[in-house]
Amino acid sequence: MSSAELAPCHGVIPSYLLARLAESGRFPKAAAAARQTLTAGRPPFRARIDLSIDENGDLVAQLSDAPNRTISDAGNTQQLPGAVVRGEDDAPVDDPAVNEAFDGLGATFEMLLAAFQRNSLDDAGAPLDATVHYGVDYDNAFWDGERMVFGDGDGEVFRGFTGSLTVIGHELAHGVVQHTANLEYQGQPGALNESLADVFGALTEQYAQGQTAAQASWLIGAEIFTGAVQGAALRSMIAPGTAYDDDELGKDPQPDHMSGFVRTTEDNGGVHINSGIPNRAFALFARDLGGNAWERAGTVWYRALTGGLSSTATFTEFADATVAAAVAVDEETAAAARRAWSAVGVYEHERGPGTSE
Repeated sequence: MSSAELAPCHGVIPSYLLARLAESGRFPKAAAAARQTLTAGRPPFRARIDLSIDENGDLVAQLSDAPNRTISDAGNTQQLPGAVVRGEDDAPVDDPAVNEAFDGLGATFEMLLAAFQRNSLDDAGAPLDATVHYGVDYDNAFWDGERMVFGDGDGEVFRGFTGSLTVIGHELAHGVVQHTANLEYQGQPGALNESLADVFGALTEQYAQGQTAAQASWLIGAEIFTGAVQGAALRSMIAPGTAYDDDELGKDPQPDHMSGFVRTTEDNGGVHINSGIPNRAFALFARDLGGNAWERAGTVWYRALTGGLSSTATFTEFADATVAAAVAVDEETAAAARRAWSAVGVYEHERGPGTSE
């Protein structure tokens, strides 16, 4: 059995948003696309040589990890993987979606390597595969356990998903989680799974654009809505619950504090909803520390994820893991982590590992 058959599929557009859109009278094409999307379901080591000149004027060649990307085209069918249209050593093609997917996979690879010294999703140079033009008016992008899959959107509410670097980084991050803690996709572990994917998606964009934590928008999927939607993005990490407020789509339901934690049987126990709480904790942590979020803040979250975290970890257990990782950096970092988790109600009064009653 392949890993795609074993692993859950993680779509960037939550089912509750598609269900709301499916009832839209304002966007008939998008409503039909949402209904179709809901019923459709989801179905070798490379290296590069980096050349530089040393202080003596001599040419220096260094071997480093390199991505191995393959982009396929489903031709608006739901047959995966589709026909290969661009490989790692191929030039750009005429199809913007192919090139955007190729570049987004590369940007995610570069962030993981530069920030965490991680060689691809499995830290062993796993190929990065993606399929574009999946389905007809398909309103989602997802990681199926083996590859990224992109729909083209319906054109009324959602644009093509390859144009959002945070979406690409988010979906590939599900592969990182799969190869590390493999967090269960239900309840609080599932919300952590979604939050970590948002964290890596945001870090991918910030690294690619050279943004500090203060400069970053902390928006996920800012490019996927059309101008007809009243909203800035799919989610806001710094201000959960404010990403959109539209007559047809409703209001962003994410809480920013444990006092607003949503208990529901939908959305796998609210994995896309309650992820707003740890999302805000990370954004606050990164802003508190200052500088580039992929450095100290990102390293702490990455070490918590890869340091033996249980697949059933709760918010508190993950918070404890981040504080333990932060303590290993210095007390300033640990104090900032405690403040962040206290600000979202996971800790009370900056309680946490290393503090007294």
